[in-house]
Amino acid sequence: MFFRDTLRRAARSRGVAGWARNNSDGTVEAVFEGDREGVDAMVRLCEEGPRGASVDRVDVAEEEPEGLDGFRVS
Repeated sequence: MFFRDTLRRAARSRGVAGWARNNSDGTVEAVFEGDREGVDAMVRLCEEGPRGASVDRVDVAEEEPEGLDGFRVS
């Protein structure tokens, strides 16, 4: 949960809504909604990962906002 919790804390501090979850293949999937600056900062955080995380790659796809509120981790 450390990677996802890091995302949750960072999203809340940047006013970014969305969610993050672990997938069965060991990857983390996340959705971010907010202003461009906040979302870009979240993507950079994913590329770096928290200390101790191993990030091989980050795939980014832009989608229409869903109107999410808050940030949840599952």
